[in-house]
Amino acid sequence: MKLIVGLGNPGYQYAWTRHNAGWIIVDSFVARLGLGEPRIKFRGSFWGPVLCCGEKTAFLEPHTYMNLSGLSVGEAARYQNLEASDILVISDDVALPFGRIRMRRSGSAGGQNGLRSIIGALGTLDIPRLRIGVGAPDAPVDLADWVLGKIPPAQRRLWGAIEDAAWEALKLWISEGIDAAMSKANGFRLDVGE
Repeated sequence: MKLIVGLGNPGYQYAWTRHNAGWIIVDSFVARLGLGEPRIKFRGSFWGPVLCCGEKTAFLEPHTYMNLSGLSVGEAARYQNLEASDILVISDDVALPFGRIRMRRSGSAGGQNGLRSIIGALGTLDIPRLRIGVGAPDAPVDLADWVLGKIPPAQRRLWGAIEDAAWEALKLWISEGIDAAMSKANGFRLDVGE
């Protein structure tokens, strides 16, 4: 079984913020699969498992707030008896420009507190992750204010192409493995007119 985890914060005030990029992408996936309303399980919204690309797959959006995401993911991983390599974490990344996505098989949290919490809960750096580029501020702005800021309308109009690229990478990760998914995801560059 595979578990796809989208990171974000619960609450209306966080809808369409940069920090909720993982939730936005998972919402897109569950809509494409027609999964409807989630169950509240593992301290979050949980869908599945369902058959996706020939593999039992579940989706989770932790409700623990970003910095405690490991509580939710650790609970789900233990209950489902999952290896870390069977979990894909989707999060925002300020080090990537908007319009880019990047998949990795392992690595540090890179300053992403939700990923740091999950690494701590699972006790390994070897957790596949898909990072959604939200870019860094041009002017001196507190980073917390930046990631908790809303995705601007011009970028929201382009968001569907990011969802499509993430969906293709997800399907490859499930059906062909991390190398095929990285090859597809890491080559994606959205023309944002800059």
